[in-house]
Amino acid sequence: MNGSKDPFRFEFLSRESSSNMTKSAQAGILAPLPPQGRYLFFSLAQVPSLSACLTALAGHADGLGAVVGLGPELVAALGTAVPGLREFPVFDGARVEVPATPAALWCWLRGADRGKLVLATRELEKLLAPALRLDCVVDAFRHGRGPNGHGRDLTGYEDGTENPQSAAAEKAGLVHRQGAGLNGSSFVAVQQWVHDFDAFEAMTTREQDHMMGRRRRDNHELADAPASAHVRRTAQEDFKPEAFVLRCSMPWAQGQQAGLMFVAFGKSFDAFEAQMRRMAGLDDGIVDALFGMSKPVSGAYFWCPPVRQGAWLDLRQIGL
Repeated sequence: MNGSKDPFRFEFLSRESSSNMTKSAQAGILAPLPPQGRYLFFSLAQVPSLSACLTALAGHADGLGAVVGLGPELVAALGTAVPGLREFPVFDGARVEVPATPAALWCWLRGADRGKLVLATRELEKLLAPALRLDCVVDAFRHGRGPNGHGRDLTGYEDGTENPQSAAAEKAGLVHRQGAGLNGSSFVAVQQWVHDFDAFEAMTTREQDHMMGRRRRDNHELADAPASAHVRRTAQEDFKPEAFVLRCSMPWAQGQQAGLMFVAFGKSFDAFEAQMRRMAGLDDGIVDALFGMSKPVSGAYFWCPPVRQGAWLDLRQIGL
């Protein structure tokens, strides 16, 4: 595979500093959230043309303007395997619904101009046809800034407060010491959550803060938060082993519905699954209070391949 690519493609997003980024990782994984985002979900359509389409994609997306993830079905269709890649689990015994909605390929478009993301979507759709069919598009955006500089969920609470930083982010979010073609890759869990704003707005400010486990006005963690508070359910250091993930979630809105596109990158899926099991009440019977005003309507796993020379996707693990 050569490294040639159209220099005008996906250049709508200025490059951030890569001083703290692993050179082999898709840069968008570790970069700050963009002002605008667009999530694309593709299904398999024609397997015989899949290799050619993915090879074209590898030279088209650099991992910054478009972060790319491959689903288990796509990898299996090529007759290959990625260690650690698996289907989104069925959480048997969960006291709330955690749906699994697998997809073959996922793209997170990142930029500052929504119109350019729309045009980039058309480019990708044509590039990947006829092997892959675009089934779902979700537009997202950055909403404000919290006390620590992170974007806010539409409820007003800062999102990503407990994200690891710098070297710790690379350790939690990227694959290491697994050899060429795997090092710098990442496993990502993607869920679309729909908020019930009427239920949220019916709560008092105190009830809202105790649901989250933080005060909205200053992001201070509450010492007296109940066991069901979201912060207590997902305290990453409280798991054995610790369950750190790199959250890159963004609010979304379409018509009269809105919520959060939850996106968590990890060196494996283990940390996400540990947190999700506890949120769903599988550990101790206590369900995360967040389910009282929001629910996931989708759930999928993807493997985000590394890049070569920061210029094109490294697909050698799947034989391309």
